[in-house]
Amino acid sequence: MTFSMKRAYAIFQKDVKDLTKNLFVITTALLPLILAVFYGTSNLISIEAHYTVINLTFAAVAVFIQSALIAEEKEKNTLRGLMLSPATLLEILGGKSALTFLFTIATIVVCSFITGYEPSNLVVVGIAILLSTVFYIALGTFVGLLSKSVMEASVIVLPVMFIFGFGSVLQSFADKYAMLAFIEYMPNVQLIELANKVENGVGMTDLWLPLFVIAGWAVVSGVCVVLMYKKRALDD
Repeated sequence: MTFSMKRAYAIFQKDVKDLTKNLFVITTALLPLILAVFYGTSNLISIEAHYTVINLTFAAVAVFIQSALIAEEKEKNTLRGLMLSPATLLEILGGKSALTFLFTIATIVVCSFITGYEPSNLVVVGIAILLSTVFYIALGTFVGLLSKSVMEASVIVLPVMFIFGFGSVLQSFADKYAMLAFIEYMPNVQLIELANKVENGVGMTDLWLPLFVIAGWAVVSGVCVVLMYKKRALDD
């Protein structure tokens, strides 16, 4: 099977039209911008504060918008049509993820400009953010496939937004309770750890572990999405 950019772009265009009609989803995506403006008024902003905004962007934009787009397809019974169309799995998921990807990256760039975040190593931080974006979009796709409607997706995504949107809060719990040590390996926490290491000027060898962990989350989530997609294709 070959990848058709034309079919993927047609799916992308449809999502753009659907999103512009959904004010509820768009206004939710404004949350990280509001938080960025709030932090932007401070003279000194910590790395944790910068990444509270960035992680909230992942949760409120990448996860929520993606889950809403997928759930809306299911609610309108159009996802089944896409599954039965000549479009391949990669074309469908790629086309439906493109808008969310662009929206997420644009929001992060704008929020970072507002808060004044300028990482010491833009390449490493950029790679980590791109890998994180892939993970969160996959997570949003998974939530959307689980949901029957946009409203149901909105409910399911709330705990996801809390767990992945406030990494520094979770990290404080992990420091106090040994049983929560696994929190240290969550992608949002690893992203903060990597950012701190970058600002402290550590060598590249010390940055591979956080990048590897984030990449691992992205790969596992992608596999889960493919399995869930194929299951829904058989069930519907």
